[in-house]
Amino acid sequence: MKQNALLRITSLLTVLLAMLHITSDIVGGEVMTPGGFLTVTLILVVWLYAALVLSERLSGLIILLLGSLLGLWIPLLHLSGPRGFVGRDYFFIWTCFALGTSTAFSLILSVQGLWGLRKGRIAQ
Repeated sequence: MKQNALLRITSLLTVLLAMLHITSDIVGGEVMTPGGFLTVTLILVVWLYAALVLSERLSGLIILLLGSLLGLWIPLLHLSGPRGFVGRDYFFIWTCFALGTSTAFSLILSVQGLWGLRKGRIAQ
């Protein structure tokens, strides 16, 4: 499969996992204000737009790179908290692992895409 298609698929999977994870946070008792909800929604919309429309451009690859770094931060934030994963349900922990894995892979693909643009070729 071509690298750009892999990046699109992985980014879409990451957005889906982020949405599931945030939903699990809210169901688990985390409080989200309307402003926080709007912020998360805007981040996910920009991430989707970058994955679907801008993935062959420098701006899209940079947005996907930043989104991947943000996605990697989510499981680390939960692990560094006072509870870690203690007392969390199976689905919550699974989404943390899946989100960390998919964002790490997206990060690698984004860096490869940026490297390809730097060399004057785009990896389809």
